[in-house]
Amino acid sequence: MDALIIFAAKYLIYIVAAIFVVYFFLARRRAKRKLLLLSALSLPLAYVVGWLAGLLYYNPQPFALSGIAPLVSHAANNGFPSDHMLFAAALAMLVLFFSRPLGILLWVLALLVGFARIAAGVHHTADIIAAAAIAALVVWLVHLCVQGRGWYRG
Repeated sequence: MDALIIFAAKYLIYIVAAIFVVYFFLARRRAKRKLLLLSALSLPLAYVVGWLAGLLYYNPQPFALSGIAPLVSHAANNGFPSDHMLFAAALAMLVLFFSRPLGILLWVLALLVGFARIAAGVHHTADIIAAAAIAALVVWLVHLCVQGRGWYRG
């Protein structure tokens, strides 16, 4: 079971990213332009919002508090919010606007990443929930802004 947790906590994020990239390259030209624009705005903004949230709230990783070694190596620093979950959830939310079934699949994989990071002892549940919420909210707000400005046309 530990091997499965380690795989999901450490490597599943690469599968999420690979699915996103494959979807991008297989998308139609217009959808590709929209996805590129939305990604270029959302991903950096989600990272900045996550970074600011981390400045406002400090939540040391579980292994740093308990002294029990985590299943995956990690620096003992602020775990809020989880960068892995933030990235996976942002990719899932981006795809959800273009392909509901694939977006749902990516959300399931993102949640598996989050659960595995908790099980591995590198994050608290709050770190995962906050990261998912930040990613979903930022991508959704950027989508509304871009759509409202008419940047999707053309």
